[in-house]
Amino acid sequence: MKAIGALLLPVVLVLAAAPGARAQAAPAGFREEFLGQFNNSMQKFVELAEAMPEDRYGWSPAEGVMTVARVYAHVGHYNYYYPATAMGVAAPGGLDADSVEQRAAKAEVVDLLRRSREHVRTAVAAMSDAQLAAPTRLYGRDVPQWAVLLQLLAHMNEHLGQSIAYARMNGVVPPWSQ
Repeated sequence: MKAIGALLLPVVLVLAAAPGARAQAAPAGFREEFLGQFNNSMQKFVELAEAMPEDRYGWSPAEGVMTVARVYAHVGHYNYYYPATAMGVAAPGGLDADSVEQRAAKAEVVDLLRRSREHVRTAVAAMSDAQLAAPTRLYGRDVPQWAVLLQLLAHMNEHLGQSIAYARMNGVVPPWSQ
């Protein structure tokens, strides 16, 4: 009996670990829902970035806190970062994704937001269902690639709220709420 138990233990351990290692299909309609939410939030980012006066791009609510320009550029950066590091979707050639957060001029930052939006849209539209379900690592966890897109959206919306507060503190009413 001990011999059978010794033989079965490795099999049981492999089977117990298998569900975490298998691909997890994206929920039905995920791509369309993600793109709808993403497009809505990115449109707000672009509109807010356009509405904010350029002389306020260097403004920060306190020392050591990201400036207006840095928040916008940070979102653009992560629109490249998440797909590249967790999904194998490289940023366009010639783009140094690690330096984009240093951009401070309004025109550069608005352009970065627009280009990073198109990058995500194009990447997600081109992804097969199998790629969306493929396992990857995100912040030390094994997740399906579609979960990376959820993180991208959550991250972006966190900074959208921050940017709305920044705008209102500078007397700018978000264009979609006028």
